[in-house]
Amino acid sequence: MIKIGDVEIRRIEEVMLIEQPATFSDFRPEFIDNIRDWLLPNHYNDGSNTFTMSVHSWLLRTPDRTILIDTASGNGKTRPASPRLNMLNTAYLDRLKAAAVAPEDIDTIILTHLHTDHVGWNTYWDGERWAPTFPNATTIISAVAREAHDPKRGAAAKPPETHPPFVDSVQPILDAGTVRLVEGNEKLFDGIDLVPAPGHAPGHMMVRLRSGGKEALFIGDVTHQPIQVANPTWNTKYCEDPAQARETRARVLAYCAGERCLTLPVHFNAPYCGYIERRGNTYAFVPSEVTP
Repeated sequence: MIKIGDVEIRRIEEVMLIEQPATFSDFRPEFIDNIRDWLLPNHYNDGSNTFTMSVHSWLLRTPDRTILIDTASGNGKTRPASPRLNMLNTAYLDRLKAAAVAPEDIDTIILTHLHTDHVGWNTYWDGERWAPTFPNATTIISAVAREAHDPKRGAAAKPPETHPPFVDSVQPILDAGTVRLVEGNEKLFDGIDLVPAPGHAPGHMMVRLRSGGKEALFIGDVTHQPIQVANPTWNTKYCEDPAQARETRARVLAYCAGERCLTLPVHFNAPYCGYIERRGNTYAFVPSEVTP
């Protein structure tokens, strides 16, 4: 557990995956040489030439709120466009319980974007339908993201196999009337605000926490793997607007290095979060001394 002022931060793991170098079109093995001291062994496996990828949520407990940032992939969901996440059966809710939090305790969910591995636990199969997993939560979603991913709106022309995450994990909470649509730059609560970070996905946004003179920035998928910290121009094959993703990544890394804020992505391996440090013309990832 990490504390930022009076806010407790914990990581709720769903699943660990292996990422292939082909995720990055610019990848070359020699790019590893100058960053081995901080990339290996947690983030890159030299022997198999693969990256380790965590899928998790961030749990925040403030004095008066219990907040979940992103909801991973979900169990029992058909994912033809994402075979690694198809019909998962993980202990995600048990891990949430181990953090002394029941689904009913969550009062706020913030979705940084609507990709399949960030929305799944919004719902669960109750035997008859996809029902809200967190019945007392208001879910905060970018209006731009909703428009772009809704099969009846902006996603109508996209392949049908890309629609299930919205249909089974977003539409049910829209129907339940528990969604708050935002522009992505709002102040949500005392010390917690949203910061636009478009590029990786439409309406992508970050969550900034300030408390007790400290700052933490939950950056979603601005950087998917730590190697992008050293190579900020590298996009993943998942980035929907490559040019904008590069611009956002450059801006966010410069901000994190300048402010020396704790940086919390959604897919880094242990210790899962840390600090961005400028080194010459680029950056390095300095792991947090505490694992959330």
